[in-house]
Amino acid sequence: MITENRTALLAATLMCFTGATAAFAQEAPPPDAPDPNRNSLTIGGGAAYMPSYEGSNDYILAPAVAARGKIGGFAFSTRNTQLYVDLIPNPSGPSFDIQLGPIVGLNFNRVARIKDPQVQALGTRKIALEAGGFVGIGKTGLITSDYDNLTIKLAYVHDVSKIYRSYVITPSIEYTTPLSRTAFVGLSVSADYAGAGYSRAYFDVDAAGSARSGLPVFTGGKGWKDLTFGTVVGHSLTGDLLHGLGIFAMGSYTRMQDSYADSPVVSIAGSRNQWLGALGLGYTF
Repeated sequence: MITENRTALLAATLMCFTGATAAFAQEAPPPDAPDPNRNSLTIGGGAAYMPSYEGSNDYILAPAVAARGKIGGFAFSTRNTQLYVDLIPNPSGPSFDIQLGPIVGLNFNRVARIKDPQVQALGTRKIALEAGGFVGIGKTGLITSDYDNLTIKLAYVHDVSKIYRSYVITPSIEYTTPLSRTAFVGLSVSADYAGAGYSRAYFDVDAAGSARSGLPVFTGGKGWKDLTFGTVVGHSLTGDLLHGLGIFAMGSYTRMQDSYADSPVVSIAGSRNQWLGALGLGYTF
């Protein structure tokens, strides 16, 4: 059985392949490549250097895994610590792609590996089970070629395990383009709007917590939690983005927002500025 610490590391570092930082190699073939809408599976693993919790200024090195694929035109992917399944089949070739489907995931924020002694004194949290859905629209064949892709998406998840008893809404814009048969680059912008329950669970400090930690009492509320800019680059090591082994590198910058940035968990014990970097290998079947 995987320990709580190990589970938190494994799941949290899925971020290295999130959203526009995922390897969209199956959408980026040259004109003489096989149909990109064939059944496929990409799995990846590597290492990520990331904050120890949301708003932390302490960083950890942790393993990272991710997966994405397509079966019968239906796409699925891991994103953050969540699984997205698109229930509307993707059309072939340059076209618009309407996206709609469920999300299920786990939230590992402040579950383990908290380095700051003041935040440690506030206590750990249990793993939260999240479920919800997403809607989006993508356009393939937009700027650089018939195979680049721009996607606008809106996701909603709610805590169904009653850990933070609230919701998170995430709008995002993602752009990916092939540079050649063997290389691609992606860019993304996303934001999280979280309910008051999310603040109470992870960012508020009550009187008892203040006495234990030395941090001032703080009560936040619903609002924009963060804004993230990300980039990813990938290169095939076997000569074809659609099949075989590839190497991926990514980085992201997150700026905490609103009352979440004002929380002493961030403003005193942590930092509004959050950085993440990852390097990994992926294999496409």
